[in-house]
This record gives sequence, structure tokens and C-alpha cells, in this order.
Amino acid sequence: MSTLNEFLVQKREASLQRNEQALKQPETARQPIKANVRAAGRSGVREIRIRDFQIISDSPPDFAGYNLGPTSPELQLGVLGSCLTHITLIQAAERGVSLESLEVEVTGEQHALAGQPGFEHIPIYPHNIRYKLHIVSSESEQTIAELHEAVERVCPIFHLLKHPQDVEGVVIHTAPESAQS
Repeated sequence: MSTLNEFLVQKREASLQRNEQALKQPETARQPIKANVRAAGRSGVREIRIRDFQIISDSPPDFAGYNLGPTSPELQLGVLGSCLTHITLIQAAERGVSLESLEVEVTGEQHALAGQPGFEHIPIYPHNIRYKLHIVSSESEQTIAELHEAVERVCPIFHLLKHPQDVEGVVIHTAPESAQS
């Protein structure tokens, strides 16, 4: 049976090389990231474009969707789980921690009436977010506890959710071509 340990050897080497390169040229360590999202006509499906990838986000049928993809709050939980998984792999690789398998389960709550009259006390955002890190490993409980501590210390999305930052937005309003004639 294949385990993560072979991958962790590759991950360690890649991590070391990446860190070494960043230290040699700190100006290249800052990497802007970007996502574009477009609402598709007729369906309202959200087409998320990131680099050369496309992800579809949609609503369930009871909210005028076609159930073609996860909702934005579901994607957020998935993003947290993905980041926790990736950072666990990095930290295990850097520390030489053996992992047979790794899985992260992320849960949260959302209320359909949140923020509406009579329900102002309920957060409009996903809340009560919890995760379970399922690790199969021959390592000691202490080693795994130290790994977990390191993951929570450096996981960017975990920190983004725990310590939100300001988000600024602008609207660029353009009249449709038919109105410009």
C-alpha cells in the first residue's frame, strides 16, 4: 500500500529548495495571487478562474441554482481543509515526520435567516468552524502534537479565518453597450 512517506521526501526537497531560493532573492519571495469570478448568464453559476484552472460554484436547486458545484461557504471550508492538509505535509516533510495517511474534515454552520429581522444575532458568515486532522502514523503522540502545533502556527488560511483582515472593494460601473448608443 502506498503511503505519504515517499511524497514527503519529495516535499522536503522542494521546500528546502524553495526556501533557499527565497533567501537568495528575497524580492522574489513576495508572490501576488489572483482570482477572477464571472457570473454566467442565464444560470448565475460562478466561474472561478485561478491561473489556468476553473472551478464552478453554484447554489442548490432550492436557491435558484443547478447544483453544479459547491457554494461559496462550502468552498471556504474546502480551502481551509486543503491548506491545513498542505501545511501538515510541509511541516511533516521538514521535520521528517512519518505519515501513512492524512485527511482533514472541516465542518461549520450557516443559517438561511441569518441577519434578517429577528435573526440579527446569528452570523451571516459560516461559523462554528471546526476541523479534525486524521493522521495515521507510527510517530509518538508528542511528535504528532508538535506537528499539529506547527501547522496551526503557520497555516495561512487558518490564520486568515482566525485573524481576519480588512478587505477593500471598489465598483467599476459600466453601462451596457445598448445604452451607450
